[in-house]
Amino acid sequence: MKLHMQILIALGLGLKRNWHIFFGIIAGIVVGIYLHAHPNMFVDNILTFIGQVFIRLIQMVVIPLVVSAIIIGITSIGDNKQLGKFGSKMILYYGILTTIAVTIGAALALLIKPGTGAAHYISENVVASVQASVSTAMQEQGNVLNLILSFFPNNPFAAIASGNMVPIILFVVLFALALAKVGDVNRPIVSFFESVFAATMKITDWIMVFAAPGVFALTASAVASFGGGIFAAISKYLLVLLAGFMIQMFMIYPLFLKCFSKVSAPMLFSAIAEAMMVAFGTASSSATLPLTIACCEKRGISHKISSFVLPLGATLNFDGTALLQTVAVIFLAQAYQVPLDFFLVAQIALLAIVASSTCAGIPGGGLITIALILNGMGLSPEQLVAGFAFLFTIERLTDMLRTTLNIASDAVVAATIADNENEINYDLLNNPAAYEDIA
Repeated sequence: MKLHMQILIALGLGLKRNWHIFFGIIAGIVVGIYLHAHPNMFVDNILTFIGQVFIRLIQMVVIPLVVSAIIIGITSIGDNKQLGKFGSKMILYYGILTTIAVTIGAALALLIKPGTGAAHYISENVVASVQASVSTAMQEQGNVLNLILSFFPNNPFAAIASGNMVPIILFVVLFALALAKVGDVNRPIVSFFESVFAATMKITDWIMVFAAPGVFALTASAVASFGGGIFAAISKYLLVLLAGFMIQMFMIYPLFLKCFSKVSAPMLFSAIAEAMMVAFGTASSSATLPLTIACCEKRGISHKISSFVLPLGATLNFDGTALLQTVAVIFLAQAYQVPLDFFLVAQIALLAIVASSTCAGIPGGGLITIALILNGMGLSPEQLVAGFAFLFTIERLTDMLRTTLNIASDAVVAATIADNENEINYDLLNNPAAYEDIA
């Protein structure tokens, strides 16, 4: 299938599956333009209220989602013999690609400065409050040793109650590793967290039903307050993301494959074209996972590799998400005129890696766990409502793009490990004419 047809199909899937989100954005723009010309304080307050409810609902699911996802992900590996054979490579490869992704995102955001155009839309009082919160958080951390010390909770339940995400994650990782080591006796606990994860995902589905009015309210409120200039301000943010995604997809992945395997990047991307199209259309790594496995298995990558690496990738590996979160937080910092020294940027990048690995593979997942990064800076999403309004204006498009990158990354790592372990059929992979149809 020609590339332009694949793009058209992907766009069609995106419109079909997310029409309500696109409608909310368009309606929000129209209403916002009208309110900008004819201000109405009552309507503006209602829109602000709905937008804040949406943001709070997103925050509400962060801790149970992160905790249950980590426990399920680690205990699913456990003492499996496969982990000793190629699991370490999987973790190494995922780590390399995600680190490169956040580095690219941070470098582009610092170079292009997408948030500076939005800075004059933020009130001075809010800017001063945000800067004070970040300054206080950085002073409390003091130096690298104090920062590392703050990662270790003296009371994990207190950390959960206060929403201090990094100590929570450290405790949960240790707890999950212990569960993985104790054998089958862990089943009641693991089953409990499997239920928590399933229930939290269901709640997230319900929240995403509210996404249309939530995005409508945020978009309308932002346009009403800032006027049409908001789109000029957000264009640099979108430019940075597009540049970062393209560098990762068309430069880093081919170079990675060339360095660590004999897999041809064009052939691999051709093999997983259907999965990437569905990823773009659904904005969900989890929903795309069965198709990703089918594409890889029917086109040369063994079941042994696909069934192990791809599900874990859909749970733990999110290059696109890490890149998006890094750029988004730096955008917010620039919009609120927060000084970005090397220490703070490095902290943002590190937390983006952690946050992306705990992100659910669902629409909106990237902005759900961004609260973890802000928490590390001493901030909460409620303090940054105006900035979040900018991000949510194009959130659905960026969500679709970052999910496509996530799926490609999973396939790149699976193909690389399959090559390393001689678990790949090159005669099939390099012969598109012989590909089986994906049901």
